[in-house]
Amino acid sequence: MGSYLNKLFDLSRKVVIITGAAGQLGGEFTRVLLKAGASVAAFDIWLDNPKGRLKEIKSKKLFLVKVDITKRNSIKKGLKKVIQKLGDPNVLINNAALDTPPHISGDRVTTFENFSERFWEKVMEVNLKGMFLCCQVIGGYMAKKRGGSIINISSVYGMLSPDQRIYEYKEKPFYKPVVYSVSKAGVLNFTRYLATYWAKKNIRVNTLTFGGVFNHQDERFIKNYSQKVPLGRMAKQDEYNGAVIFLASDASSYMTGSNLVIDGGYSCW
Repeated sequence: MGSYLNKLFDLSRKVVIITGAAGQLGGEFTRVLLKAGASVAAFDIWLDNPKGRLKEIKSKKLFLVKVDITKRNSIKKGLKKVIQKLGDPNVLINNAALDTPPHISGDRVTTFENFSERFWEKVMEVNLKGMFLCCQVIGGYMAKKRGGSIINISSVYGMLSPDQRIYEYKEKPFYKPVVYSVSKAGVLNFTRYLATYWAKKNIRVNTLTFGGVFNHQDERFIKNYSQKVPLGRMAKQDEYNGAVIFLASDASSYMTGSNLVIDGGYSCW
């Protein structure tokens, strides 16, 4: 049984490209994929950030590639480097996204009526256009090679409206912006479209939807959010690792067009 399970979840022959790899979850996924035996190409525009989460990782299977996912040519150049360095990619994790956490201020936290058109365009450019371009370039290449898994990261706020009452503790009003929810909702049907479009090319495309992740937020926010979760808390940083391994591996070989929701039960109520 042990050898069967090892084979089922084995990633030793997988070449994974993950976008937004320098972020909190991107760095976590990069580490667990490497531990699972995969070769990982970490795409991010912020690789030079001294606070980056990747530079301390020592692995011959890790390849850092500075890529702007909103630019087609940047993705093409990144893909070319990956092929030369690691080989053909067979897993793409579209993890990069812009969000607006409660500590952010400025035109991003105003009322819906006054929400910035500039910031709407910026979030859409990363969260949807970036995913679209990565799937066109990298997913298209995988389709030509006739095999692979694409994992599109979404949020429970792509399924449900944000509960603005969670943020009412703030002395200065904060409104979780509409654009994040709209962009993440778009991921769901984008996934379904590609799952059917590339099914005959042996490309599986699934959405992985997350709830809130603990990241040392304000205690009052954590309390308010946790009260809406049946498990009574936010997710730990490593609690999505199993799902990523599952979707990247042959363990999910008959799964495509699905939305795997891991939110502590948030969406049950």
